[in-house]
Order: sequence, then C-alpha cells, then structure tokens
Amino acid sequence: MCSEIADLLPDEPLPVRLMNTVWADRHGRHDDLETVDGLREWLRRTGLAGADEAGPDDLAAFRRLRDAARRIAAHVTGDERPAATAGSGELASALADLNADAASCAPALVPDGGGLALRWHPGPRETDRSRAELALAAARLFTDEEAGLLRACGGPGCVLYYLKDHPRRGWCSAGCGNRARVARHYDRHRARRDR
Repeated sequence: MCSEIADLLPDEPLPVRLMNTVWADRHGRHDDLETVDGLREWLRRTGLAGADEAGPDDLAAFRRLRDAARRIAAHVTGDERPAATAGSGELASALADLNADAASCAPALVPDGGGLALRWHPGPRETDRSRAELALAAARLFTDEEAGLLRACGGPGCVLYYLKDHPRRGWCSAGCGNRARVARHYDRHRARRDR
C-alpha cells in the first residue's frame, strides 16, 4: 500500500516522489515498492504509464533507479543520515544505474504521415519508457537550478527529500517541522535540568 506521505507531498517532482517511496514513522522504515502491487499502485497514483504490465523485473528496475536517485540526492544535499541512504551503494554505481535508465530514453525523429514525429526507441514497454523518463527527469533535477533547492528533511527520524520551494521551508511536511521543534524544546529543558 502506498504511504500516506505520497498524499502529503503530491506537488514534489516525480523523481522526488520516487525517492520518497522509502519513508519512516514511529513504527520503523517502510517501502512502498516492496511488491509488484505496490509498484503498480505507485505508477497509477503518479500517472505514469505501464501500471498494468508491471512485473517482478520492473519492480527490481524501479527499486534500483530509486536507490540510485536516493544515493545521488544524498551526495547533492550532503545528506549523511544513515537511514536515508541505507542500501544505496556508492555514488559511481548510482550514477551508472541512473545513466543506464536515462540513456534508454533517447527518442528518434521519424516520418509520420505527412510530417515528423518524435518516437521513443523501437517497441518500448510502457514501464520501460516510464522508468527512462523518470531517470531523465532525475538527471535534470540533480543538475538544474532545482538541485540547489533539493533538501534532505531534518525532521527526527525522517528519510524524505523535498524541494525547498519557500525560503522558510525547512522540512518535508508540517509534521516533521513540529517534531523537530518539540525535540529542540525537550533538548533545551533536558540541558537545563542536567546542569
């Protein structure tokens, strides 16, 4: 089942939403892409094509892309949260995984009736095309001006990423902001009490 987080952060770019299919709450770390059904539901919720044809190989491929994007995001944001990057591997391998998916996104200009049309590589499966488009969007996210806006949430225990679209935004959600403020409050009072 897709997380409640997907409903809380629907305005984030698709690559960020993919990275945020790993999330945490007080019960532990969760993964919306644990099963093929989870992938199908996520594809439907995001409007990406191929939900009905997604299978185990697609699940493995989307998870690999997600893990690569999380590792690259950790590098771009300076994120050192161990829970956020667990299992993501080294940066070079993450770049290779993302680039392999993005490279399969190359369209070709072909004759179409009396004009020309842009077509994806011959005979792409919908899930392959969606994954390739997502990889290309992630590559753009990490290199465009938005890369400077990408942040790792500082909320206690949070493993999500978000785009800082407002100067005062410091967390992925209001809930994480509240938890961070409460944690600071308790830390200040504990420090006074321990003196």
